[in-house]
Amino acid sequence: MLKGLGGLGDMAKMMKQAQEVQGKMAQMQEDLNSITVTGESGAGLVKATATAKGELKGLDIDPSIFNGDDKEVVEDLILAAIKDAQSRANERMQQEMSKITEGLGLPPGVNLPF
Repeated sequence: MLKGLGGLGDMAKMMKQAQEVQGKMAQMQEDLNSITVTGESGAGLVKATATAKGELKGLDIDPSIFNGDDKEVVEDLILAAIKDAQSRANERMQQEMSKITEGLGLPPGVNLPF
């Protein structure tokens, strides 16, 4: 394309690649809103569902844990399920991000967006 201009051909290629990545990143951000993960605690007695962006979407609590004497246990199970869902959301987001960045030749461990 720009063979006679030295490094400008490489620069044009880099710019095109950057535009492609930007488009893929925008699409991924939209996709993360529709991807859901479920975290759980208490062997599945409490389940929290979140988007891959970490937004809590639902909470499912088995009725067997509702005993007035166990209020603190129930609260702990709910928090643990939410934290598990958020952790899984973060892992999923990193997986989706790595799909985009693996073709860029970036060193391992580089997290985008910067």
